[in-house]
Amino acid sequence: MKVIGSVLAAALLFSSAPLAAQVDVDRYVKKDAFDQIKLSPSGDYYAASVPMEKQTVLVIMRRPDNKLTATFSLGKNTHVMGFWWVNPERVVISAGEKLGELESPLSTGELYAINANGGKVEFLVGQRVAGEGLGTRIQPKKVEMIAAEMIDDLPNDDKNILISVSPFNADAFTRVERMDVYSGRRTPVARAPVRNASFTTDNGGVVRFAHGSGTDNVNKLYYREGDGSEWKLINDEAVSDRIETPVGFSQDNQQAYLRVEQTEGPDAILTMDIATGARKQVLRDDNTDPSRIIFKSVASAAGEGVASARVPVGAYFMDGEPRTEFFDGASGSARLQKSLEAAFQGQSVHVTSTTADARLALVQTFSDRNPGDFYVFDTQAKKAEHLISRRTWFDPDKMAEMRPVSFKARDGLPLHGYLTVPHGSSGKNLPLVLMPHGGPFWQMDQWGFDGDGQMLAEAGYAVLQVNFRGSSNHGRAFTQAGAREWGGKMQDDLTDATRWAIQQGVADPGLVCIFGASYGGYAALMGAAKEPGMYKCAAGYVGVYDLPMMHARGDIQSGRSGENYLREWVGDKDQLGAVSPNRLAGQIKVPVFLAAGGEDQRAPIEHSKMMERALIGAGVPVETLYYDSEGHGFYKDEHRREFYTRLLAFLSRNIGGATAKQAVTTTK
Repeated sequence: MKVIGSVLAAALLFSSAPLAAQVDVDRYVKKDAFDQIKLSPSGDYYAASVPMEKQTVLVIMRRPDNKLTATFSLGKNTHVMGFWWVNPERVVISAGEKLGELESPLSTGELYAINANGGKVEFLVGQRVAGEGLGTRIQPKKVEMIAAEMIDDLPNDDKNILISVSPFNADAFTRVERMDVYSGRRTPVARAPVRNASFTTDNGGVVRFAHGSGTDNVNKLYYREGDGSEWKLINDEAVSDRIETPVGFSQDNQQAYLRVEQTEGPDAILTMDIATGARKQVLRDDNTDPSRIIFKSVASAAGEGVASARVPVGAYFMDGEPRTEFFDGASGSARLQKSLEAAFQGQSVHVTSTTADARLALVQTFSDRNPGDFYVFDTQAKKAEHLISRRTWFDPDKMAEMRPVSFKARDGLPLHGYLTVPHGSSGKNLPLVLMPHGGPFWQMDQWGFDGDGQMLAEAGYAVLQVNFRGSSNHGRAFTQAGAREWGGKMQDDLTDATRWAIQQGVADPGLVCIFGASYGGYAALMGAAKEPGMYKCAAGYVGVYDLPMMHARGDIQSGRSGENYLREWVGDKDQLGAVSPNRLAGQIKVPVFLAAGGEDQRAPIEHSKMMERALIGAGVPVETLYYDSEGHGFYKDEHRREFYTRLLAFLSRNIGGATAKQAVTTTK
């Protein structure tokens, strides 16, 4: 671990964070040592994506001696979004742009490739990256205004992969192409029968499923028997009242596995007989949706194990803490998972990649107090060797515990969430920060290392996160129960969560604040307006506060599907003023803190400025932090440091708790 850490530090010029006083904000601002790390199929190399100040780069290291053999970087403000070992020597890389820390990188639709030794760097497909230029020796190619994404790395074909290609149009039809990973040459394979489609291949790399939705946002699933066959509609959400998503095939391709929504309760995993269409449920929890499918290795034509083949054997369930269940418990992958869980008790364990012969497995472990460790596990010697940690500057033994909690909303709907209390505290009579998640739909808070929750707990607060109706993880009906409930039942769930914490003796009823980002920012200000006696302050980060404006400005309504989404899930424009916090400023009686970015397309900064003006007009104390160069969440370290410093000071003035001292500057 020390050797790899030293290589990364030397190669990528990491710097130490300055010290601060009570809460060391810099520990939470500092980026992870890396985003992803994967073993090559031969086990000769590691590839890792590493976040830097203004970009994310890819590094490749030789496994036996940890020697750095290659680096790949794009221009300023561009990022390595994902990467895949497509054969023992070559890596395909997808490029992205980040819209701030709250958003995953937004794909630019470009794919590149590089050899493990740094040679044969190639721009394969996509539009030319704009900015300061490329940091690699890439030969010029024709600029194409298309977006490409990886579908299948074709484990039995070291030269080609399958990609989906679509124009830069809202609600576009996609197509599948086979692409040479050395030249970028492409040949057509299939065209989607539905807009916004995703594709699923069988274990032979044949495109068999397409699922997507048109401008009406009605999901459809199509199946075909093989290359050149006609697409057949096998599920229409408008008819079945459910979404069906393919997740893989049996090893002989005679059974397909589908994730299927249910009328009530969580989603189920079913098999579909290819010949007859008969279906059989093989896995379903009584409370929780499958959160991640577990696949097994199968034999390739060369007789080697192929970890990337999509043969499902089980699933993870985020049932409070994550756990695994298997419908093929006899598979080697199931046995390996169970043995690793026994060895790393108290941690969630994920096998992230394996060698082609399945001899070595790269294993990630993490918990609510541990940001993550990676181990190389020898499946024959049954020995795990620590490789690297995500954030060595956190001591898991000194971090706060994230406890799963459950209670009922006022209408009897079961709700689940997490309570984080300061390390070493009694967990009683504490100042409380209610922290609703963003989204709000198809998003969820989950067990794991949460930087914001840990920072607030270090400052002395109990932190409550609740998966209110509209969140994911508890089935179709639970998510749809949040439709058009902005400021209504979704908000009531948050109020009921706060009352629960007070009734349990966790929260001091006179020391409660609400803070959230994106939709969570809306919920924070709406909570202050709707429950003026409950919260002592409210903080909104990159929030939306004027709901009618969502129909006119932002990136959601740019296509017809977005317009339909807003109408169906948020509400009709002419009815949303009554649940817009900026129009309810007179009901807010507590101090407010607003932060926003001038380049935010999801929640334009005008939302925050309108909210600020309304609060000033109502005589409500309001503080603001605006950065014209930031998007939907602050990305620059200095801006994030200032935000968290200001947030802690704001909370401290209103409900107590520690603050952060300004960073100490040194001269060299």
